Formats: sequence, structure tokens, C-alpha cells
Amino acid sequence: SGLFTIIGVTVGAVGTVALAPVALTMAGFTSAGIAASSIAASMMSSAAIANGGGVAAGSLVALLQSAGAAGLTAGATAVVASVGGAAGAVIGGAADLRSHSKIDGDGDGDGDGDGNGDGDGDGNGNGDEEEEETDMINFQETKELMPK
Repeated sequence: SGLFTIIGVTVGAVGTVALAPVALTMAGFTSAGIAASSIAASMMSSAAIANGGGVAAGSLVALLQSAGAAGLTAGATAVVASVGGAAGAVIGGAADLRSHSKIDGDGDGDGDGDGNGDGDGDGNGNGDEEEEETDMINFQETKELMPK
């Protein structure tokens, strides 16, 4: 089933493409140029110092400023969507794993549900009775298949 993974990929890809221009503007890469006293201004200053006074064409700062001024190119959109989709897949995959686990999430059971308690003798665990019954049926079927 992997429904959460599919949702994660879709939301991640679409969300990152939609939010990339917002993030660029918030960082200071605007359509009017680099905003003063912004993260972009700090990046530009560092790049210029490292490069002997100017920002090199094709550098990260130049690419981000271009995207901030004119929007993402088709290639950049594909890269951003891929990264967002991959992140969404990881998060969705984790949600899929969690939804298929037998853990009840409360963490307060004091045994494993089959009579092996923590010394208090009651053997109360967080195992679900229906799951225990299924496990017992599977054990009985396995026992019947074993040669005598």
C-alpha cells in the first residue's frame, strides 16, 4: 500500500516548487535585486570577498539571484521538484511504516502480551487480543504442518 509515500512525493514536489519563490524572496533574492541586510546580501558579500571583488557568473549567489529575479527555469523547477519529492517520499514512507506497525504508541505496556510481564505477574502488555488470536492460529497451522 504506500499511500502515504505517494501523497508525500506529490505534496513534496508541488509544495517545494510553489514555495521556492517565497523562500528566495524571504532570503533576500528579489525581483528588484538583492535586499539590503538580508541573507542574500551576506552571501553576496562573502562570494565577492572570496572571488576578489565580484560575484562569479554561475555561482550559487548568481543562480539564486537569477531565480529570485526571473523565476525558476524549467531545469531548476525539475531539480526543486525532485528534491521536494524525495523529501516527501522519506516522510511519507516513514508514515507508511508507522501505520503498518503493531506498536500502539502509548509505550506504557508492562509486558509483551503473551504472559511475559515485567515481574508483576499479571503479564499485561500492549498486545492486541485480536493479533494474539491470529498469531495463535498461525502457530497451530504451522504445528499441523510439521511431521510427527
